[in-house]
Amino acid sequence: MKKNFKFYQKLFLSTFSVSAFTFGGGYVIVPLMKKKFVDELNWIDENEMMDIVAISQSLPGPMAVDASVMVGYRLAGIPGAAVTLLSTILPPFVILSVVSLFYQAFKTNPVVNAALKGMQAGISAVIADVVVSGGLKICKSKNLISIVTMAASFYAVYFLNINVIWVILACGIFGGIMTALHDRRGGRDA
Repeated sequence: MKKNFKFYQKLFLSTFSVSAFTFGGGYVIVPLMKKKFVDELNWIDENEMMDIVAISQSLPGPMAVDASVMVGYRLAGIPGAAVTLLSTILPPFVILSVVSLFYQAFKTNPVVNAALKGMQAGISAVIADVVVSGGLKICKSKNLISIVTMAASFYAVYFLNINVIWVILACGIFGGIMTALHDRRGGRDA
């Protein structure tokens, strides 16, 4: 893939459009990024996209920005990361600037309030799609360790009320140990 002006322009516009139409936080950007960078542009594969999402969830800061920067870095190093960083933060910056100017009018406008309520339902559907498709992908992998880890994580968060941060840290440590064991065995399945 040539890293010329047209490439960086396409990277900027792709990430900008994904960011501009992402309402509701980091998990909403995942299917949009997958559709753009995996399905349409074929710049990265689906497994790599899932790895980027997993790493982005564990980094400090907004997941959408972290994932975009990681995609940019993967595609074009530091210049790609800089392009995706700018193109990811620009739409929310502009939108929030405009909203802050007209906050009083938006606050009491019933049409705006109704639109925001409708967006909440759409965002819930997108997040549910991410959870279901990610869970199905793990189940289809038939990797017993991954399936048990996923089930144990859900159980810990929803039934034992363990803070999700502790679950993420525990899964990160467990994943590091499993990767080390896998590498120690010469790449054979652990």
